[in-house]
Formats: sequence, C-alpha cells, structure tokens
Amino acid sequence: MKRRNFIKLSASASVIGLTPFQIQAALKSFTPYFDCPDITGRKLVLINLAGANDGLNTLVPLNQYDTYSNLRPTIKVPENGTNKYITLDGSLSDNQQVGLNPALLGFKSLYDKGVLRIVQGVGYPSQNKSHFKSTDLYFTGNDGNSLLNGADTGWMGRFMEQYYSDLIIETFPLAVEIGSNKTSLGFHAEEAHGLSMNITGQDPAGFYSILSGLGGQPPFNIPDSDYGKQLEFINNTDALSNTYAESISSAFNSGQNDVTYPDTDLADQLKTVARLISGDLGSKIYMVRISGFDTHNAQVQVNGDVLGKHYELLTELSESMEAFYNDLENQNLADDVVGVTFSEFGRKAAENGNLGTDHGEIAPMFVFGKPVDGGMTGMNPNLSEAVEGNNYQIQTVQYDYRQTFSTLLQNFLGADNNIIDNTFFNHSLNDSFSNLKIEDILKAEFDVSKGCTAANNNPGVENKNWLLYPNPLRDIINFSSIDDFEAVNFRIYNASGILLSEGTETMVNGKASANLSVYSSGIYFIEVLAGGKKEIHKVIKI
Repeated sequence: MKRRNFIKLSASASVIGLTPFQIQAALKSFTPYFDCPDITGRKLVLINLAGANDGLNTLVPLNQYDTYSNLRPTIKVPENGTNKYITLDGSLSDNQQVGLNPALLGFKSLYDKGVLRIVQGVGYPSQNKSHFKSTDLYFTGNDGNSLLNGADTGWMGRFMEQYYSDLIIETFPLAVEIGSNKTSLGFHAEEAHGLSMNITGQDPAGFYSILSGLGGQPPFNIPDSDYGKQLEFINNTDALSNTYAESISSAFNSGQNDVTYPDTDLADQLKTVARLISGDLGSKIYMVRISGFDTHNAQVQVNGDVLGKHYELLTELSESMEAFYNDLENQNLADDVVGVTFSEFGRKAAENGNLGTDHGEIAPMFVFGKPVDGGMTGMNPNLSEAVEGNNYQIQTVQYDYRQTFSTLLQNFLGADNNIIDNTFFNHSLNDSFSNLKIEDILKAEFDVSKGCTAANNNPGVENKNWLLYPNPLRDIINFSSIDDFEAVNFRIYNASGILLSEGTETMVNGKASANLSVYSSGIYFIEVLAGGKKEIHKVIKI
C-alpha cells in the first residue's frame, strides 16, 4: 500500500473494515524519512503595516524618477539635499534601481548584511480598496474574486490547525498577537479554538497573575442546554487563557534581550517577541502591528519636505526591525526566525491635494532574517500605468501576497502541498500556491524544500505510528500501532484543548479500544502515549 493511500485511510471511516492483521500490514508498509533537518524551533513573525503603506515613497523607482516627481510634486522623496533617498544597491538592473526613503537606514543595514529581500508589486486579483474588506481578505487568504478559501476562518488558523496538530493541546498558544486589542480573524481555525493569545496591553511577566485574578470559581454543575454549552465554552476559554498566560509569563521571565531597542511601540512589541523566543516559548507564529499608514493627509509636513507622518512610521519600522534582528543574532537565535511585513494595499501613484495619497492597489513586502537570501524580487512598478483614466492607479500585480506566505510556510516551516492547498488555494487561477512560490526568498541551506519532503520533518503532520479508527466514530475508538506495545496510554481533549479524561488500555492482538460514549458529538483530540513518544490524533464523534 502506498503511504499516501494509507494516510487517506487513517482519516476516513473506511478503515473500519480492516482486520487487525491488515491494519498492522498497512502500518508496517510505512517507512518514515529521517534525512530532513530539524526545523521544530522555527518561527514566523508577521509585521502588519495597518492602514496601507505608500510603496512609492518607501521605495522610489529611480529609473522613472521624472515621472514619479511629476505625479508627486509636493510629497516626493528628493534626489539631493539632507533628506535625499538612500541608494539601495547599484548592482541591480536598471528596472530594479530604487532609492530607500531616508528613514530606512535600518533597512539599508539589513540589506547590506544580505538578510533583507524586497518583493515588489504585491497585491491580489481584483483589489478591494476598503480597509476592512482588504484586511479580511489578507487574513482569510482570499482575493477579490471569491471567498472560497473561507470567510469565517483565517489562513494562519487553518495552517496551524493542520500542520501543528500535535501542539494544539500544549500549554502554550500556537500564536501570539501584540499591537491590537482585537484578536485577529487570521488565527481562527476551522475546528480548534484558542490557537492564538493576544497579550496587547499586558505585562508579559505578570500576565498569568493578571488573568488568574479576573474571576471566581467556575460553576460545578453545567446544565445540558444551549446556555450550558455557552457557559462551558466560556469556562474552557478562561482555563485555556490561564494555561497560556502561565507559559507566556514563564518564557518572558526566562528570556532576555541583548540589544537596546528604540523607545517606540513597535520596538516594544518586537522586543517582547524576541524575549519570548529567547525564553523558549513554543509558539510558532507571532504577529505585531504598527498602524497609521492611511496617509490621506500630512504624509509630509510641508511642501517639498519628506519629513512628516510617513517618515516617522518608516523610522519606527526600520529601527525596530534592525534591533529585533540584531537581538536574535546576538543570542544565536537568528537561524530559526523569519520576519515579513504586509499591508492591506498600497497608495495611488499620484498625490492628492492634502500633502497625502489615497488608496491604491499594490505595495512591497519586506522579508528579513538570517535564513533570507537578501536581494530584490520583481521590478519597479510601471508608472506609465497610472493615468487619469484609471484614477492614477498602478494595477499590475507582480506577486500575489499568498505567494510570499506560501513560500515561507513550505520552504521555511516545512508544510507539504496538501497543507498549502488547505491553507489557501488560488481559485482565480485554479492553481496551487505550491506551484507559484517565490524560489529566491531563502538561502539554500535554510530551504527545506530542497531534497526534503516537507511533511516528513514535522511531528504530527503525516508521520503517524498509531492508527485510530473508525473516524468519525460513534462510541468506540480503536488503537493500533506499528510497534509491539503491551498497553496504550491516552488522554482525551476537547476542541479547545482542555483535558477531559485519561486512561490506559491493554493491547490484545495488536489492538486496544476505548469507549467515548459519554461525550457529545463534536471534535476531540486524542493524545496517544507509548514508548516515551506521543502522537495527537483529531477525531470526530457523531
């Protein structure tokens, strides 16, 4: 039996027809791979530039500077004087020559170290220039043509629920959010809840004690009703929050920072992320946020002066990112962390009459970190597209934002093609983003897609030594293993990751069974423990 066919069987009710002998044969036909690097400590840090960053005043297209100046006579970045643009890289081709906003000294430093890659012309098909709608599209993994990837769940949540299924019941959140008091839709999964923890406004060192003091004892008798189910959900969420908070506080107290950060909000967020990583928090994705990029007015302070609101935001971003990278590098943590900026859309090519810019369609993304292969992806936007007839919009999307994210999810974190497709699929092109990756983002030595099947190096993705069946189940769940165990220990968790029960069953003829009739219909996670190893299996009770 092929390994892929066995995996399909393990996730379907059809396996109920197999005898224990056939099940053992199927299990033994599966040989795991061990030639992949250890990527269990890798993290992804998302930096949300909320409000729609102005890409043209961030990266000035030097090959079209005259056209750029005509479109932006009062807010342009000057080519001479004290606050002139910073030439990025004279070795790039003419259509890639850009001048950095003079606020981006930190970007220049990261680029010169070979750890910053610029992705030009990022957007998505059929751009929606509403902040709320475009932000939702970015977080749900959709484009302007459909919501077929899901309107009520986020791509980060779908990804983590599938790829890190073994970690859903751990004592730490899979993701940590800082910078907004609202929990992002992006981390809401299909079935598992509580995958992220928002610590905005909290002192991470005392986060656990703050949460622990919020309420009294939970009720002992929960009624069997809709009200009872809602009450149970609240109790589960509260218990999970306390568990996560304890892990966050412990990691923060154990971690450290090794550089001095600027005294800004984004720097404080990234400083906290670095300290949590240093303290060995197991979270896989972090998201921080810097807002204020909706620069309809006062983007510059006076006519012909680059200083102003946008300059201040870029200064905060640049200095914070540089400090964060240097902190990780000094602590020998940089091999496992990649950061990436994203903004819901860009700004128009032409300025408005208020020393600002209105909503546009594309904006650059910046990917940084030691695993990143520094350089430029794409070319300068074509300013000749921006004419009065299309309201001065640059409309050519060189790269879909999901191409950048899918590249990092697969080539850096190690997700296989199925995980990528279940995270987001390009319904506009009817193509998988695993076929549309940006292959020059990572240095070869950090790219696990090179000669390594991605799913094989991450525990809990497909490498299962235990088979649990039938699934879906009614009352009885059966256990069978590739190894010869006398007994199996197991724990049962609900969809929120709350422990419900645990037990031990004796293996007879390679099989053991447990009765789950006391539980209502729904999603459960079963942790199987034997031989010093554990596996997590998601089951559906009907």
